[in-house]
Amino acid sequence: MYTVKTMNNISGVIEETLKAPLYRVGPEETEYQALMIRSADLHGADFPKELLAIARAGAGVNNVPVEECTEKGIVVFNTPGANANAVKEMVLCGMLLSCRKTVEGIEWVKQTHEKGETGIGKLAEKAKKQFVGPELAGKKLGVVGLGAIGVLVANAAVNGLSMHVVGYDPYLSVEGALRLSRSVELTHDLDALFRECDYVTLHLPLNDQTRGMVNEKVIASMKDGAVILNFARGGLVEDEAVLKAVKSGKLRCYVTDFADDEIAGQEGVIVTPHLGASTPESEENCAVMAAHEIDDYLKNGNITHSVNLPDCTLPRMEGCRVTVINRNVANMVGQMTAVLAAEGLNIENMLNKSRGAYAYTIFDLSDAPGEEAVEKLQAIEGVLRIRVLA
Repeated sequence: MYTVKTMNNISGVIEETLKAPLYRVGPEETEYQALMIRSADLHGADFPKELLAIARAGAGVNNVPVEECTEKGIVVFNTPGANANAVKEMVLCGMLLSCRKTVEGIEWVKQTHEKGETGIGKLAEKAKKQFVGPELAGKKLGVVGLGAIGVLVANAAVNGLSMHVVGYDPYLSVEGALRLSRSVELTHDLDALFRECDYVTLHLPLNDQTRGMVNEKVIASMKDGAVILNFARGGLVEDEAVLKAVKSGKLRCYVTDFADDEIAGQEGVIVTPHLGASTPESEENCAVMAAHEIDDYLKNGNITHSVNLPDCTLPRMEGCRVTVINRNVANMVGQMTAVLAAEGLNIENMLNKSRGAYAYTIFDLSDAPGEEAVEKLQAIEGVLRIRVLA
């Protein structure tokens, strides 16, 4: 039996995959082989020794100490694309709100009513000119990052809103390219994208290379009256720079899903309370994907959508499967196969992949290795975790 601890409110749909009696699932577990989370902060957490996997029901893993987990042989999964449609809809909503001054108009109606004004219909006809804004059709949208969300936003904007869309992603996958509309123009010049677009939407991870990428210098290069949309990560944009730009009129609006004390309530800024993936459909999709990732790893040793180890999937055969997480150093596979050969074990199938400083190997063997062989494998310098799956 495997025990899966849940933190935050995870959809009960996971129990359709993580079924009893093989799995016990719940928030009260203290000893567990897998952990499923949403927003819980795991930095500084004391993980049990038997913990094998952490699945984040969402895309970002800033709340997980990924490097620490890797060194402990814990696979960290996320669920890319599971909430993509929900975020796409919020981005489109953000563009519409920013161009038509809809928020300001709604607030005017509310305040006028609260003042006890009568004849609000006639008053509205006189007041509406202050909320005039341009249409989206024909405007140029720059999409920075063409992952699951970026592709959906680009396609919706070009096909549904008649916008001219320019996409930038130096790491565009084959799958992403195949899903992208032919009408989306690709560019390798990020500076030109910021200079030429009326709207720029960000869809990329937050790391040392992207933190603060939208700064005073970048904003100064943009068209007067441009709009920036950030439904990816708050740290991608420097608050002080966008506030200065909206106050001066350089930017018409900054739309973000990440509230903080500096930008909240500021004129020219539309802030939503991290609603991008807050739909029942999105939460269920993320939970289902995370459950499948955990199930396949615990039962078969297969890795899909890991953020710290390579994707590594091999169909199960009869016999025994041994999996190894190790540092990516020379002659590691040779040392492991030598141990197995000395034990008289025949390798029926094998898959080895690396990702940066770490690697993962699956061995399908004719028979299970003995305890001594497992100890020898674990003793190889650089080996972080051995699993034997009957």
